Amino acid sequence: MAFQEILERIGGMGRYQIIHVILLSLPVFMLASHNLMQNFTAAIPKHRCKLNESWEEGNFTGPWLHAHIPLDSNGKLSSCSRYTKLQLNLLNYSLTSNTSDLQTEICADGYKYDDSEFSSTIINQWDLVCNQRKMRQLAQSIYMAGVLVGSIIFGGLSDKFGRRPLYIWSNLQMFVTGICAAFAPNYIAYCVFRFLTGSALSGIVLNSYSLIVEWIPTETRALTSTATGYCYTFGQLVLVGLAFLIEDWRMLQLAASLPFFVYFLYAWWLPESSRWLVLGGKYEQAIKDLKKVARINGRMEEGEKLTVETIKYEMQREINASRGSSYSVLDLIRTPVVRRISFCMCCTWFSISFAYYGLAMDLQKFGLSIYIVQIIFGTVDIPAKFFSYFVMTHMGRRVLQVASLILAGIAILVNVFVPEEFQTVRTAMAVFGKGCLAASFSCVYLYTGELYPTVIRQSGMGLGTMMARLGGIVAPLVQMTADFYIHLPLIIYSLCPILSGITSCFLPETLGVPLPETIQEVESPTYRKKVSKYKEEISLKDGI
Repeated sequence: MAFQEILERIGGMGRYQIIHVILLSLPVFMLASHNLMQNFTAAIPKHRCKLNESWEEGNFTGPWLHAHIPLDSNGKLSSCSRYTKLQLNLLNYSLTSNTSDLQTEICADGYKYDDSEFSSTIINQWDLVCNQRKMRQLAQSIYMAGVLVGSIIFGGLSDKFGRRPLYIWSNLQMFVTGICAAFAPNYIAYCVFRFLTGSALSGIVLNSYSLIVEWIPTETRALTSTATGYCYTFGQLVLVGLAFLIEDWRMLQLAASLPFFVYFLYAWWLPESSRWLVLGGKYEQAIKDLKKVARINGRMEEGEKLTVETIKYEMQREINASRGSSYSVLDLIRTPVVRRISFCMCCTWFSISFAYYGLAMDLQKFGLSIYIVQIIFGTVDIPAKFFSYFVMTHMGRRVLQVASLILAGIAILVNVFVPEEFQTVRTAMAVFGKGCLAASFSCVYLYTGELYPTVIRQSGMGLGTMMARLGGIVAPLVQMTADFYIHLPLIIYSLCPILSGITSCFLPETLGVPLPETIQEVESPTYRKKVSKYKEEISLKDGI
């Protein structure tokens, strides 16, 4: 309770905290643009083989095409093959025409693209269609691999060197590599820079959430976490607007990267987490930052009372517990309670991201304009996150986590039994499932930060986001299982959140409980009794 009491004395949720949350939330608007950008920069335009120049008219309709291009299994003109010889007898083509004996070949002269909807994407830039179509999914998986690597690197480094320096560096890296990706000369260079962009995104997410949580009073953590989540929601709508106005994929990539230079500049003003400074023995800097916050909050007198001696006295138990201890990622599995938390959170993070990106990264499969589908998918997050805030505040984090995961899995599973022709129903169920996953995402960042103690909080967040990115890497690859059974991807996407929802039942509730500072505190029976006491008080209050 010591640091929590210090925060309350210097203003609680005061003027500084409001500014702090706003500045840390602004980059989140553009994170959605990078995560979901390939829905637009890698959209697949209508395409076909290039023909002899004397026949090439640049369009995709007309009976003359039947003399050049065969039909695919769906009865449509093939996108990836052509006749080896001109078939003038097929100019008067009818459905009864026999073309099975005619020889075909791959598009040896390249492809012709319909630029009426997507004038410039990485698909027509580097011909990522037909036998190269898997390169599209590979590019997204490489980006997610970068986010995974960033989770591993930045999670551990932030606990060792602090949240602030890694946050500043991540914004600069996001700016530089994002611009480099926009001007990538080839596919390989594009993937390399997208990988580095993904790793920088992890650094921003991890450190911004920790800086928010560690400077915010207990009773307002759910509100600020939800507000930050809304920034990501509206960021999805910002992406739609940018993609609609900017048709060229390079300019879209550039527009989503330039703002991070501004974020990099003002990040120098943000102070380090005083919790981390105190537990790291950097008392003078912690006092300086606390006095700065007190001055901004209009509590200068309370700030002047803070000295190294008072900080050491009030946080003596936490300091003694962390002194002489060296923490690493192994501490996430070393002790029984933290090990159980780590296992459950790994399942939760993986399943949320796995199902979320399984739904959100292939908008063209719904048969509607991807701009409309993206707006629907983004808009559903608004009521979902409002509902999640209500449940987190009044019923608890665990209830929301369990319910949202299981409902999301059921919604996805229902589409296995809905016929293909009922596209409206299928889209509605997918949107509902995506809304449940958005609510779960909104909760899991806050819940993870509350479950882990300060000394390994960044490592815990890093482990969680690492599993989430692993889910994001695997999600596109699961689509390939449709070759064995058409509904197998949906079954896999649905079972993961259902099972992880059941696993979340074994997590402790953190509603109204102060942030733990040390591993010993989490493992102690006293802390678990404290959690139970808070739960009983909340239940009694709700009953009254």
